Amino acid sequence: MTEDIIPGVAEQTPDVAEAVAAAAIIETEQQQETPEVTAETAEPVETVEDAEEKVNYAEKTLAELSELFTGLKEKADQSRLFKEAEAIKSAFYKRLSKEKAENPVEEGTESPFTAIEQAFKSVYAEYRKEHAELTAKMEAERAENLKQKEAVIADLKALIEKQEDVNQTFPAFREIQNRWRAIGPVPMQNFRALNDTYQLYVEQFYDMVKINRELRDLDFRKNLEVKTQMCEEAEKLAENDNIVDAFKDLQKLHEQWKDYGPVAKQYREEIWDRFKAATAVINKKYQAHFEELKGRQEENLAAKTLLCEKVEAIAEQEVASSNEWNELSRQIEDIQKEWKTIGFASKKENQKIYDRFRAACDKFFARKRDFYTGVKDGMKENLDKKIALCEQAEALKTSTDWKATAEKLVELQKQWKEIGAVSRKKSEAVWKRFRAACDEFFAERDKNAKHENDFYGNLKAKKALIAEIAAYELSEDEDANVEAMKAFQARWQDIGFVPFKEKEAVTKAYRDAIAEKFPRSGQRNGRGGAGRQNNAQRAPKSLKEKLIAKYNALEQDIVTIENNIGFFAKSKSSAPLIQQMQDKIAAAKEELASLRQQIRAEEAQEQSDKE
Repeated sequence: MTEDIIPGVAEQTPDVAEAVAAAAIIETEQQQETPEVTAETAEPVETVEDAEEKVNYAEKTLAELSELFTGLKEKADQSRLFKEAEAIKSAFYKRLSKEKAENPVEEGTESPFTAIEQAFKSVYAEYRKEHAELTAKMEAERAENLKQKEAVIADLKALIEKQEDVNQTFPAFREIQNRWRAIGPVPMQNFRALNDTYQLYVEQFYDMVKINRELRDLDFRKNLEVKTQMCEEAEKLAENDNIVDAFKDLQKLHEQWKDYGPVAKQYREEIWDRFKAATAVINKKYQAHFEELKGRQEENLAAKTLLCEKVEAIAEQEVASSNEWNELSRQIEDIQKEWKTIGFASKKENQKIYDRFRAACDKFFARKRDFYTGVKDGMKENLDKKIALCEQAEALKTSTDWKATAEKLVELQKQWKEIGAVSRKKSEAVWKRFRAACDEFFAERDKNAKHENDFYGNLKAKKALIAEIAAYELSEDEDANVEAMKAFQARWQDIGFVPFKEKEAVTKAYRDAIAEKFPRSGQRNGRGGAGRQNNAQRAPKSLKEKLIAKYNALEQDIVTIENNIGFFAKSKSSAPLIQQMQDKIAAAKEELASLRQQIRAEEAQEQSDKE
């Protein structure tokens, strides 16, 4: 019977049965060492993705998506590239389709997006090729790892079947364990069955061997050293500020923990409680991190919902002018910039809220495009009208019927002002064409003016008359002053036309001179200006009549100024004068509005008096 006794054990162990019993309870001890996994102590079944690192590809431009894809590929960050490649591709083609729809090109014209799409296709094709090659390589490696681990299991099985001396089998067993740990991953479908088989044979080995106390204690001590080190690593992970990385590293420690055998029974509960406590700290921080993240995501959702409501309200506004569209577009752009500063909402809500925001923005810009399409059509119609006026002016520019033709050209200029705007690219050219025809006629007319139509001579005569009015000395006889004023008015009317570009200035100078020299003339002679009244008329009897007279005179002034603007070429030298005239028109229109209100008030008062 001594042949069955393990050498060196009989002298130390009073009863062989004690050694056998010790070996027999190994299985029970192993089961006690690794308690049942709970929600508190073990890693989650599914690792939560770090939502803060997730990229929202829907908000990226084509160039940004291409650059992102190329950057991932060039950095050889294959794990991230394989994970995100299809998402980037999907976002790229969605964005490409959208931008093609928003920026159509004429038939036969190459799309500006062709080069971008071809470049992306080239990089993506290269990635697909490399991905296929790498996948095939990894599958081959996993298949090879499967063969190696199957060989390790076969060696372990053979070791158990040999039933040799424990002093020989135990080192061989340790070498088998080291080989098993050194082999990489196997195909997923084979992992569980392969691992279960290995664990079964490990348990059978511990059941089979009649390990002596010293050798078993040595194994326990080695396992205790390794597991103590794992506890220290787990405790250190709890200090990591990046709790997501710490949690991932903890999962690796859990996997390694399972690969090592038991420790001595007196340390078993203590070492496991230490490892469990470190795990609980990390799990708690990990849970708190995502609770905090959830709170921020709810705040982000509320902020983004508010921005959606703002854009939706803007998209529903009635807009009638380009200035309003530009102002609202600026507001939308500011809101979009603010959107980008807000973090992600929850995974469930993030895409929904983005789709809502994108839909509101798309609605606004679709309405804006429709508006400008209508404006463009209107500008085309206005351009056709102005070209027709150019053709009429060009047909008249060589006419020598000076008076009739001048009247026709003035009428054409009035029509020109009534026509709306044309596109900027066409506006200057069509205006120069019309202006050239008018200038050619009036220049030729002035050059060939007869003596009786000596415009510059008339200008000189009117300036002389203005000087004479300024030099006139008032008489104490008011009637004599009135007669003098009438004489000045009659002489003014007898003088003929002046050059068109001088008309406004000389007329104003005349009116100012009359008003300054004969301040009371308005009581006898109405406005007393520039031939509006050749004969003395009675003053308006009522305030309403005075307001109406003032309103009509002001309207006539506006027409005159607007007509004169048309005779100034659009050049840098004339720009200040044109601006001055436009300011006068604006001020006069404001005064007209005030006069209208005063007239209505007088009419209401008259009606009230009648009742």
